[in-house]
Amino acid sequence: MRLDTTLAVVLSVTTFPENEIMTEVVFLTGASSGLGAGLARRLADDGAHVVLTARRQPLLDTLAREIRGAGGTASVMVLDVRDRDAVHRAIEQVNESIGPIDLLIANAGVGDELPVTDFCAERFRWIIDTNLMGPVHCIEAVLPSMLARRRGHIVGIGSLAGYCGVPGASGYSASKAGLAVTLESLRVELQNYAVQVSTICPGFIKTPMTDANDYEMPFILSLDDGVQRIHRAIRKQRREYAFPWPLAFLARMSRYLPNWLYDRLLRKRRVQKTDPPR
Repeated sequence: MRLDTTLAVVLSVTTFPENEIMTEVVFLTGASSGLGAGLARRLADDGAHVVLTARRQPLLDTLAREIRGAGGTASVMVLDVRDRDAVHRAIEQVNESIGPIDLLIANAGVGDELPVTDFCAERFRWIIDTNLMGPVHCIEAVLPSMLARRRGHIVGIGSLAGYCGVPGASGYSASKAGLAVTLESLRVELQNYAVQVSTICPGFIKTPMTDANDYEMPFILSLDDGVQRIHRAIRKQRREYAFPWPLAFLARMSRYLPNWLYDRLLRKRRVQKTDPPR
């Protein structure tokens, strides 16, 4: 298996005069489709300058044109969050060309399943590098400025799968659990610097990622509903927001079930083999 790690960073920004009042600067990863694109539209409607990042430039360009056509402000960067150096260069470019980042939304992620019949350490690492190390790279790059200014908001898009080990999704569950614990640790410490941290843990939302699933997805939400809920949680600076509540309740309670009962309940979960997104 060959996992392509060829990376690129392209920045298309609007430079403002020095005396112009700057608006909120948002750095949003995984913005090319699904939740990321929906959040970008909402944040642009708020008046923020949204820096759209992902690996698929054509989709980013289309979204940026849509936002600008609606009167919003958006810039485009082609970026793979797995590359630490590329992330640091990108955020440095934003700081210099647009201004310091006020809101980081670490949304880029993959939902790849990993059944035991096809278990692969390389594939597992690929999931971890994207879903966990990607946000870590972004946080590392934005923290110095936020600490110095004693201002900022870091948002990580996790998953209810991070509350428990989901059969067939060992890599995904591990990555989201790791992200949640990382954000929790940072949240407590960053209170001393007035930097806010939010962990968002959605259940199933209808996106291109979930469209590939051929198993039952209980309490699945429409994309608009999911985006609206996450946007509201971000603006309220919720420390943690897990939804929808019936599924969030079940996910939380699963940690307290006896192992024999948890195993029996999830033993027949259907597992599918999927290919990594390109």
